[in-house]
Amino acid sequence: MTTEQLIENVSANKVFAGWHKQYRHQSHALNCAMQFAIYLPPQVSNGEKVPVLYWLSGLTCTDENFMQKAGAFRIAAELGIAIVAPDTSPRGENVADDDNYDLGQGAGFYVNATQAPWNRHFQMYDYVVNELPAIVEASFPVTNKRAISGHSMGGHGALTIAMLNPERYCSMSAFSPICNPINAPWGKKAFTAYLGKDQSTWKKHDASELMRQATRFVPAKVDQGAADDFLTEQLKPETLEAAAIVNNYPLELVLHDGYDHSYYFIASMIEEHLRFHAAYLQK
Repeated sequence: MTTEQLIENVSANKVFAGWHKQYRHQSHALNCAMQFAIYLPPQVSNGEKVPVLYWLSGLTCTDENFMQKAGAFRIAAELGIAIVAPDTSPRGENVADDDNYDLGQGAGFYVNATQAPWNRHFQMYDYVVNELPAIVEASFPVTNKRAISGHSMGGHGALTIAMLNPERYCSMSAFSPICNPINAPWGKKAFTAYLGKDQSTWKKHDASELMRQATRFVPAKVDQGAADDFLTEQLKPETLEAAAIVNNYPLELVLHDGYDHSYYFIASMIEEHLRFHAAYLQK
């Protein structure tokens, strides 16, 4: 049985001469059924293979938030870039969960959990880095040129995944990312649950730590709203900027007056991010 036969199409909508589609499949990495969305630009209808931008969303989100709210399709269609948006965690009746929004289902943090009960399903790092791209590249007319981006928890995921796998990604970007999770309440809570109390294991999933120590560079763009309610306590972009300065890392980080943590901010800046990625995906 081929990979194409293992994914089930659940929706299809034509948009800007391309197609937004949702698919369901059984994930081996996550040990449950998963859903992802893909935007295929109009170039694929002409027989072209296109590069892919992987988008990682934030806490409480699914594959739908970015695709419906970000306004990315017009520029993706112009540039000839596919966009893939996975869910933010494993889901299902038999999947471990928590009563709070910042742990469990909808809050996978893009790491491989090592602690029970989370380790049975919460292997989001393996899913995003290996399983999902293998499915996408076997099932759709795309190349193996990849970029990665995300928002908040997903911004954390995009930056850390790209820096841990610089050979796999042409570029990385983030909106309002959790830049220093080992020193932020969201990160401390999730990492303690998923990775255990040994904080030495946390650092490989901290963008500021990785950027400070990197020896291979992935071009990076980060935008942050100055009116973001989570800016000081949770996001800490100043730690990422300091790490980039120390290591001479190619990071473009901009603080924008008046913008908050919402998708209004993402919609305002998404064209710049897509054009940033296109410059590297099309080299």
